Amino acid sequence: MAEVLPFRGILYNPRKIRNLSDVTTPPYDVISKQGQHDFYERHPQNIIRLILGKTTENDSVNNNCYTRASDFLKNWFSENILEQDTTPAFYLTSMDFSLENKTFTRYGIIGLVALEPFKNGVIVPHESTFSNVKMERFELMKSCHANFSPIFSLYSDSKNEIIDKLKDLPLKQTPAIEFTDYDGYRQRMWRITDLDSCRYISSAMQKKRLFIADGHHRYETALDYRDWISSSDPDFKKDHPANYVMMYLSSMEAPGLIILPAHRMVKGLKSSIAASFINKAENYFDISTIPFRDSDFERARAEFIAILKSNASKNIIGVLMKGSMKFYLLTLKSGVMEQVFSNELPEALKYLDVTILTHLIFIEIFGFDNSKLDNENIITYSSSEKRAVEAALSGECDASFILNPTKIEQVRDIANKGLIMPRKSTYFYPKVITGLVMNKLSRA
Repeated sequence: MAEVLPFRGILYNPRKIRNLSDVTTPPYDVISKQGQHDFYERHPQNIIRLILGKTTENDSVNNNCYTRASDFLKNWFSENILEQDTTPAFYLTSMDFSLENKTFTRYGIIGLVALEPFKNGVIVPHESTFSNVKMERFELMKSCHANFSPIFSLYSDSKNEIIDKLKDLPLKQTPAIEFTDYDGYRQRMWRITDLDSCRYISSAMQKKRLFIADGHHRYETALDYRDWISSSDPDFKKDHPANYVMMYLSSMEAPGLIILPAHRMVKGLKSSIAASFINKAENYFDISTIPFRDSDFERARAEFIAILKSNASKNIIGVLMKGSMKFYLLTLKSGVMEQVFSNELPEALKYLDVTILTHLIFIEIFGFDNSKLDNENIITYSSSEKRAVEAALSGECDASFILNPTKIEQVRDIANKGLIMPRKSTYFYPKVITGLVMNKLSRA
């Protein structure tokens, strides 16, 4: 089903850049303002200057973060900071990381994937996107004609046969790249260039459906970019680089595939809505409370999180309101979703915690419309429960909603049925590193 090919990747020149931890970053969409500043300071050729350039008050049509990214890219090529491989390759990567005192290794294959409209069912999304983010990515792609970050996609391989077949030989060899990244995780990469292995990967992936884990905005932007290029190029053909996008492919059954929750922090609530929220929520939820004082906050928080996690099989949502000295645990009452939404929501979506939060709380109680749901100044996200709790406690937001993670089985089921989850329903962890390999989208 999927067309997956090796390619001549663009990499940092190891003779110029001794330590890739100085120049690599996470994907642009998880980098904070402070993180952006820190990566800028880290190294003059850090890839932050390409993926998330700083803006200034003097920016214009001809001089802005996208045109400056293009200038950096051209200069880094001319200075041999970046080099393009001479032989097409698949790039096998591994990442060793820790979470909750456990150590994991996740393998992935970076290659080119032929673009397909979602309606074809070859490459499928699982969540909605933000329109303003796609516009930003489109401007960057038009200026630079490159993929800087691989889209993180998943395929089903219950026995992990593809990675097991590939990793044996490279693991006996010295990696082409090995370093400890900005999070302290060990990153390794091997080039796979022999024709038999490349044919095996392409053939194995041809039988797969690919599920986008991270990078929905970039994938949709790649489709728009292809259409933009084809409309202005009379010689546009199937082999044009714009017909492909760089992807990182990992098995969804791999032990190193982790999904964290995406907690919500809500700003701009009217005081009357915030004050009446718990009373209105009682129409839909059974509510329990954990009161706390400053002196026993940590005990209460630990109890709150323990109860939330131990009830992950139920539809339970944790809440902390600004100015409140209580944690709330909201457990969905039986039959509520059928009564309120009847046949409005598909069954596969109806009992996701994020669906319940979005439809019952944000839409029904808060009265949010699509423009507010799409506004990142109103709803922000964090995979850190501690961060979300502190935001409400400090008054940085009006309410924080703490969730259990979406399960990979739910992601697969919903994507297979052609359905879309609410925005930021998942947080795949760790993110795929940016700056390891890049891809050129122009022939020149």
